[in-house]
Amino acid sequence: MMGLLEFKELSKEYRRGGRAFNAVNNVSFSIEPGEFISIIGRSGSGKTTLLNMGAGLLKPTQGSVFFEGQDIHRLKDKEISFLRNAKIGYVPQGMSLLSNFTVFDNVCIPWFLFKRGGGIKGIGGIEGKAFLLLEKVGISHLASSYPKELSGGEMRRVAIARSLINDPLLLIADEPTSDLDAETTAEIMRLLSGIALGGTAVLIVTHELDTLGYGNKTYAMNEGNLAPA
Repeated sequence: MMGLLEFKELSKEYRRGGRAFNAVNNVSFSIEPGEFISIIGRSGSGKTTLLNMGAGLLKPTQGSVFFEGQDIHRLKDKEISFLRNAKIGYVPQGMSLLSNFTVFDNVCIPWFLFKRGGGIKGIGGIEGKAFLLLEKVGISHLASSYPKELSGGEMRRVAIARSLINDPLLLIADEPTSDLDAETTAEIMRLLSGIALGGTAVLIVTHELDTLGYGNKTYAMNEGNLAPA
């Protein structure tokens, strides 16, 4: 029986200086609803490449990624985009907010892309939901602020709230605590742990070993190879 998200014999090959190498090498594992999986490894070990294939942003050289039993890389680009926006919350590494939109508007964007004009009734409903998510991540007081006015930790919280607006089955986060202080890191990790306890599968990559106590399972990635840590 397949998990919610399953990587099956997944590889991604690149060429550098005329020489081929696998950024991800024959990786197989799965994640179930409510599981919190952490993948650790140095920069350049293939972690982000693996996440991008899992989110449908990057096609594998070989192998398959199944979401709810469906091979997502057999879908057309528009179908993958719809699936990702509807069922997968993605928190990319670094700055990902739109600078000319408020915090509130940044959180709502995926909903409008998914619903594509749900009408006044739908808009009213999403306003309440967006504020509830901002309260959940502890920054509802910043709803009218712009990204340039936020700290790094606050921007991560906005990105997490945005990733949850469409009630995803899976949350994928790439280095969600990089460059944050210890206190903010702990707050973000407790938030992600709570999301998993609510039934959403959570998959993160990190190089920070002090975050590992928050998850159910840990894998280590080294030169494209994945193994239980």
